[in-house]
Amino acid sequence: MSQDNIFVDTGAWFALADEDDAHHKEAASIFPLLLKTSKGLITSNLVIAESYVLVLKGLGHKSAIDFLDRINGSPRIMRVHSTSDIEKEAEATLKKYMDQDFSYTDAVSFAIMRQQNIKKAFSFDKHFQIMGFVRVP
Repeated sequence: MSQDNIFVDTGAWFALADEDDAHHKEAASIFPLLLKTSKGLITSNLVIAESYVLVLKGLGHKSAIDFLDRINGSPRIMRVHSTSDIEKEAEATLKKYMDQDFSYTDAVSFAIMRQQNIKKAFSFDKHFQIMGFVRVP
């Protein structure tokens, strides 16, 4: 690992929260290492919102609140808020790549990563690779 910022996507947050998720063991084993060795873990308000809903629906209210508390309680996790400039770039990406099924949250994530020069994503989503980012693990 390097001293780079790493973007954390919804699938990684959910895998960490859900012990039955197919990627849970992998996510749980790499997350402490990412916390220690990366410059910081970056996520967005849209990723947090999306993750919250998944945890709420799949694991219940207490788990969803615990998820928020863990995000808010870590000084190593930084939340970037979507802005109109980020969203314009995201919408341009969605129009340019009409052959892909990127979500709006994905496109906003890509815009944030480009704007902050983040090259790696803690994600299990192939869309990050399609856009030229390195997926971790």
